[in-house]
Amino acid sequence: MTLGHIDVIKRAVGLFGEVTVAVAHNPMKNPLFSVKERVGMLKRAIENIEGVSVVSFEGLVVDFARKNKASIVIRGLRMLSDFEYEFQMALTNRKLDDGVETIFLMPSESYSYVSSKLLKEAASLGADLSSFLPAFVETALKKKVKRAKK
Repeated sequence: MTLGHIDVIKRAVGLFGEVTVAVAHNPMKNPLFSVKERVGMLKRAIENIEGVSVVSFEGLVVDFARKNKASIVIRGLRMLSDFEYEFQMALTNRKLDDGVETIFLMPSESYSYVSSKLLKEAASLGADLSSFLPAFVETALKKKVKRAKK
């Protein structure tokens, strides 16, 4: 949960009024934080933003959207390097369910280069990440990477 994520969430709420942030359980990835931990951090990070809820799900995002009567999936798009993957995913989702549309939102320029991989590496080297992460997320990240080093 970076400040870039929060920025995109705020932009989405400004456009749509209500947003559900859906945290995927993806068995193909090995995230540093569990789904439960990520949901908890997200809820804490957005607690002062009206119109946002956070849930977790398993399976396809289009199935989640259909089940929850959502017709739009919002994806953050930072750099051109994100575009190819995100575009492929959007087209695949459209093929799976053409009733679910993907909209890309860009974060503020000050967050457009931030990636979780980069922040994990910087955290492991003791960097100050306060301009990229909420303070409680920075603390949790540094504890996790410290344990992972042992």
